[in-house]
Amino acid sequence: MKQSRWFSYGFVAFVLVLSAAFAVVAADVKDEFNIKAGLWATPTKAAVPFTHKKHAEDYKIACADCHHVFKDGKNVWKEGDPVQKCEECHTNAEVQGEAKLPPEEKKLNLKLAFHNNCQGCHKKLKKDKPDTTAPITCTGCHPAEKKE
Repeated sequence: MKQSRWFSYGFVAFVLVLSAAFAVVAADVKDEFNIKAGLWATPTKAAVPFTHKKHAEDYKIACADCHHVFKDGKNVWKEGDPVQKCEECHTNAEVQGEAKLPPEEKKLNLKLAFHNNCQGCHKKLKKDKPDTTAPITCTGCHPAEKKE
């Protein structure tokens, strides 16, 4: 009986520590940062300034709309799961001719991943609300000069 009680206490402590760790990770998300991939040694465009709070709170975009882990064709990522940089999975670095890649390589292409996710969302928003300021052009997202 004593062993099962200690096991229960240990399990509860583990769950509390894990919950606290997720809360710290969520609190550590910087509101404003530049989306800059390390996959490209010399990027062709400047890093994209991004405002997490604006997207999550002001625009009410669900976390899983950007953060994802696909298994069997479904996004199984849920709030509180670890967040990886895009290039952890999207490892193909082609920036010219990426649209001609085979389907499996297209899924792994980082440029396509960024553009399909971000630009795709912005285009849909523009279609639904033509007066929106969501950028859809290169210079609308990438500032003119390369800022680190």
